[in-house]
Amino acid sequence: MLGAAGLLAAVAIGVTIGLGLYNIGADAPHTPPVYKVLETLRDRSISVRARDVKAPANLNDPKRIASGAGLYTEMCSGCHLAPGLEKTEMSQGLYPQAPELWRHADLTAGEQFWAIKHGIKMTAMPAWGRTHSDELIWDMVAFVRQLPKMSPAQYQAAIKSAPADHDEMMKEGGGMAGMAMPGMTPPPKESDGHTGHDD
Repeated sequence: MLGAAGLLAAVAIGVTIGLGLYNIGADAPHTPPVYKVLETLRDRSISVRARDVKAPANLNDPKRIASGAGLYTEMCSGCHLAPGLEKTEMSQGLYPQAPELWRHADLTAGEQFWAIKHGIKMTAMPAWGRTHSDELIWDMVAFVRQLPKMSPAQYQAAIKSAPADHDEMMKEGGGMAGMAMPGMTPPPKESDGHTGHDD
């Protein structure tokens, strides 16, 4: 009986996929059962893979946090927002919605590191480990862990304390400086008469 039910379910799923009946558009939310399955899959996958990730002892180092502030502002704030920032066109168009990290503190440092480094499939979350060193990713984690404690004024002060522009941090931290990355404006060519990111 259970075998027949399982076979019937498999056939139904196959027909749904084969005929394109399930709407994959980002403006059409998942059905509650599908969303729950994907949410559980995401959470368990991150938790299992982050078990052996060891956070550095200096996550509270002001220099690391300041470095992370600059990286977060350029790479993450357009989707994940920050204290005092309005929703952006990017953040409103994403599905599932990117979590507003300043409102959430439910992941361990290791889980945050893993998610930033490896990304999340079908969420528009990039795998920043392809372009950024582990040290720079830990800088981002250090800053993200401070976000829930920040007021809008504190956030603005934090980003002003960032030690260098993004390309400079990439050079110092072992990233791939100068390449265009998702969600970022590519650096202008030398013939433009200036270097670095536009304001």
